[in-house]
Amino acid sequence: MKLLMTADAVGGVWVYALELCRALSVRGVDIVLATMGPPPDAEQRRCAARIPGLTLYCSTYRLEWMDEPWDEVERAGRWLLRLAEQETVDVIHLNGYSHAALEWRQPVVVAAHSCVCSWWSAVHGGMPPARWDCYRCQVERGLAHAAAVVAPTHAFMRQLAHIYSFSSPRCVIPNARSVAMDGVRAQAEKDPLVFACGRLWDEAKNLHVLDAVAQNIEWPVVVAGDVRSPDGREALSTAIQCIGRCNEREIVQWLQRAAIFAHPARYEPFGLAVLEAAHAGCALVLSDIDTLRETWDGAALFADATSVEAFGETLRQLIGDAGTRSVWAMRAHQRAAQLTPAHMGEMYQALYRGLFRQSATARSCV
Repeated sequence: MKLLMTADAVGGVWVYALELCRALSVRGVDIVLATMGPPPDAEQRRCAARIPGLTLYCSTYRLEWMDEPWDEVERAGRWLLRLAEQETVDVIHLNGYSHAALEWRQPVVVAAHSCVCSWWSAVHGGMPPARWDCYRCQVERGLAHAAAVVAPTHAFMRQLAHIYSFSSPRCVIPNARSVAMDGVRAQAEKDPLVFACGRLWDEAKNLHVLDAVAQNIEWPVVVAGDVRSPDGREALSTAIQCIGRCNEREIVQWLQRAAIFAHPARYEPFGLAVLEAAHAGCALVLSDIDTLRETWDGAALFADATSVEAFGETLRQLIGDAGTRSVWAMRAHQRAAQLTPAHMGEMYQALYRGLFRQSATARSCV
């Protein structure tokens, strides 16, 4: 089987895409990986090149969630259609929405990772302003044209179904992360520090809560992530230690050191960073939202992340009790071990095969 997959190199979708490509490659699937948006850097390209059976094509077409993207989204669609024919692929896997409505000859899987409308609802309440109406229509149209829509949690699938009208078959396949990613492993001796990562300016990450909490806990709070937004605004902090954007190896090193990983997000369809922290043996303190509850209930402590007092109290409980920290770190590690790339790859391959057979049967009946 040969697959055309889209991705961008901006954030978590790239990590997810390479993880899935590795798992599919082991199962004999060839992948054509087509990127849009800012191109992959040299290290990202090297990681892709190490996956057998993967061919990487890069473009700089604007992504559908960017400002005024639609002319370039249309051009990207024509490029993708040409790639599908040139490479003679069997199935299309889109890590985006609007291109699912193209005139594909192959069945199309849409993997939903996030969207502007669900982000806006979680952060601001209600739907985004009118300037996002075209985006909303394009996403809904793509979802409606997909042969299958995949989400990493049931909770996020419900969010999509609440916002958009579509009747495409739905499937939940949890994300996964390799234990072997550049040396991630549980470390017996942990440093007394709280670690978090995310864009400090992103309201959905809600990291200002940690800045307030850090003033009233004994341990230092270290946060990795961009402090300056795309429009030039800089997130101000007073009590947390901001270390800026880090590469994967640096993040791994911090996760191996940190006794606690804190994630006060208001919006998180899955959370690869949480999974990485669990693999590294961190005790988890997470915001009490449906998507995180679904994956980590029984393996993490949850707190109302809209309350500085509540989130801080939960952190203080773990900081003050080494035995409790150890128990929750073990539970998180055990849960992470269940979310394997092999299982993710198996579920996706079964989905692709089923859709390909259906498509072949339908063509033979014409």
